[in-house]
Amino acid sequence: MPPKLLTYLILALLAASAAAARRHPSPASSAAAGEPVYLWPLPRNFTSGSRTLLVDPDLALDGQGPGGAAAAVAEAFERYRSLVFSPWAHAARNASGGYDVGKLTVVVASADEKLELGVDESYTIYVAAAGGVNSIVGGATIEANTIYGAIRGLETFSQLCVFNYDTKNVEVRHAPWYIEDEPRFSFRGLLLDTSRHFLPVDVIKQVIDSMSFSKLNVLHWHIIDEQSFPLEVPSYPKLWKGSYSKLERYTVEDARDIVSYARKRGIHVMAEIDVPGHAESWGKGYPKLWPSPKCREPLDVTSNFTFEVISGILSDMRKIFPFGLFHLGGDEVYTGCWNATPHVKQWLHERNMTTKDAYKYFVLKAQEIAINLNWIPVNWEETFNSFKENLNPLTVVHNWLGPGVCPKVVEKGFRCIMSNQGVWYLDHLDVPWQDFYTSEPLAGINNTAQQKLVLGGEVCMWGETADTSDVQQTIWPRAAAAAERMWSQLEAISAQDLETTVLARLHYFRCLLNHRGIAAAPVTNSYARRPPIGPGSCFIQ
Repeated sequence: MPPKLLTYLILALLAASAAAARRHPSPASSAAAGEPVYLWPLPRNFTSGSRTLLVDPDLALDGQGPGGAAAAVAEAFERYRSLVFSPWAHAARNASGGYDVGKLTVVVASADEKLELGVDESYTIYVAAAGGVNSIVGGATIEANTIYGAIRGLETFSQLCVFNYDTKNVEVRHAPWYIEDEPRFSFRGLLLDTSRHFLPVDVIKQVIDSMSFSKLNVLHWHIIDEQSFPLEVPSYPKLWKGSYSKLERYTVEDARDIVSYARKRGIHVMAEIDVPGHAESWGKGYPKLWPSPKCREPLDVTSNFTFEVISGILSDMRKIFPFGLFHLGGDEVYTGCWNATPHVKQWLHERNMTTKDAYKYFVLKAQEIAINLNWIPVNWEETFNSFKENLNPLTVVHNWLGPGVCPKVVEKGFRCIMSNQGVWYLDHLDVPWQDFYTSEPLAGINNTAQQKLVLGGEVCMWGETADTSDVQQTIWPRAAAAAERMWSQLEAISAQDLETTVLARLHYFRCLLNHRGIAAAPVTNSYARRPPIGPGSCFIQ
């Protein structure tokens, strides 16, 4: 069935079923009066009803349209089917065989599997009983323009499916459902720091899985920092001598595997090498990158070798990371030791440059290397604060120091990503979920054209006090609060009551993460990632 025809049929059904379904232009509660809609993040628009439908444990996929038969759609369907149905579901089949939903039809308009910033992630879902009253299209249908929209729709459909322990059936409650959804921002990120503590590949994949559950779509992989250099760089093979140990490294194959794993879940991987500061570990393999044994960072601005190495790293990374944005850091560059290093001091004197000038020179030269490799450079906000008039116009400025930066950035015509450390840094354990939820990337920006320059936001999991033992419970559930802020329409989430509607749904989503094997901490901790303080239900902690 052509996608447009399907839409017309669904809309006709909605009109016919108006008496049985309830419209939610600003979603807040389901057809059961006062009961929250247990979907996270909230869809843009939906209707729901009052029926409960049984879902066949042998639920079949019917891929339609140019992209419906894509391997990525089939793989995503299998992943979600395994999450929804217990391994023994077939043994508990309904004896009468009477299932309302036996097939999931996924209609995808495009077979293009290219994943780039701004890819269409919109989708619609319709779920109704096959052959039911007023039913035009029975069963369950997801319609999307791209495979990545279909994958987002599969996540929402999986959240509609609830296991009934009394009957041992999977049910869709409050049917029929019609959901129309799309993200508010194109960039919805999570930074993961693997320099301060090494995270095994399987742990990174678990984080990617958990991101897809809340519809985050950019993994900002902060691979390297002053403490360690764990990534293999074929052009300069001694660089990963800066790793903590030979067992705490990522091969090129590891990195490609992570990128492929993320892409299948509609998640970009934005890599970062932070220059010229935060780079002491580089010199473990190539000491010439240090200005001197006593001045180990920033990198030596005077040396052609420094920029040859940066070019080699970026050229090798370009073969691994297809995402159009690349993060070049540029934050916390303490240039004092440049002036205390004789050959650097002489170099500055000959060019009549200050250390601030040298910082600018370094950042702009690194940007040029990245742009020549067809990357859009992303830099931390210090670069904008220090020399905004010299930044390449392509630059995306990444806020972190505090509020009020993005309004200044977009006023100058640059694009911005919001990560205000006071509210969206996950390693700040005293920041409660409410602050994550209410922080608004467009705060202070009233001009519509300037609002479009805000790509979105990113929560940051810096790794000084997080490793495999506690990283997931530090990320979740607070990252989910920011994820809904970045996905759902502002009017819908602003209208909700934090302590009732939102909190109940966040409790539910946290428990869903736990059921899916994600070690999300209790929601209402006064200090993030702490375990429960006593016995109690997952849904009220």
